[in-house]
Amino acid sequence: MLRFFAKFKKLFVVLTILSAIILAAIYTLMKPTEKLPVYQPAFVNAELVDSTVQYVKKYHSIPDFSFTNQNGKIITQKDYQDKIYIADFFFTTCPSICPKMTANMSDLQDKIIKYGDVKLLSHTVTPETDSIPVLKVYALKHHVKDEIWNLVTGSKKEIYELARKSYLVAKSNGDGGKYDMIHTENFVLIDKQKRIRGFYDGTNSDEMLKLLHDLEILHSEKP
Repeated sequence: MLRFFAKFKKLFVVLTILSAIILAAIYTLMKPTEKLPVYQPAFVNAELVDSTVQYVKKYHSIPDFSFTNQNGKIITQKDYQDKIYIADFFFTTCPSICPKMTANMSDLQDKIIKYGDVKLLSHTVTPETDSIPVLKVYALKHHVKDEIWNLVTGSKKEIYELARKSYLVAKSNGDGGKYDMIHTENFVLIDKQKRIRGFYDGTNSDEMLKLLHDLEILHSEKP
């Protein structure tokens, strides 16, 4: 009996290995592929969405824009064409959530270099005080890499409308100012089709890990 098993030992080993490969392949095929949702205004917290777009259930995307960055360069959608990017809203004198958000953005820029097609975009919500020289000082302080991360200023009206109608991340501050707002801590993940694919608490380290995980999923997604 032992001689019989010895004779077929190699065959048993080969069959065992082959069985393991087949089971692994079956598991891979049966495992659902992770895919990020495409966010629409109708399915986001209404407090963060302008009333004029709260009914939108499909085809929502980020429209064209024109701002000026920390180097005095005009930044438009063309600078983000065929790019995935992460957007947020801040101001340089913010004493509460902005320092943590900026620190996390700075950390992200070091982690996304490997992709080559992922960028960052931070909008000031106080353009009347966050001038180009002020943004430049802030950029140098936080080690901003110009080729990856734009800190932008411009029309307060346009910034407000993008936050409320496009990125869906800002609250009105309720003081009666038509274009004043309270920005949130949210980072917004935008795909190459200018669609929102995720919201993340920019002050939370666990959320940053989730963002990086989702970015990996999005980057591997077929067009």
